[in-house]
Amino acid sequence: MPENRTPHILNTSATLLGLCFIVLTSLKVAKMSDRTVIDETTALAIILFMTACILSFLSMKRRGPANYQLERAADIIFLLGLVVLF
Repeated sequence: MPENRTPHILNTSATLLGLCFIVLTSLKVAKMSDRTVIDETTALAIILFMTACILSFLSMKRRGPANYQLERAADIIFLLGLVVLF
């Protein structure tokens, strides 16, 4: 059985979620959001990292095959969030 990466996904997703909120807030305060696409991509990253957080949390609460499926989905969505943030 593969190692349990769920706590790592939850921890890192939550940290990057906070970072995205800081970036989005900074853009709004600096009134730069209407001139760039950074706020739209940051909002997409927020949605992806929040989804990864929820799925990894649910994965920690379940047992059996559902646990593995939720962890795999959280892993893939987390990777997509990293790509968007990049």
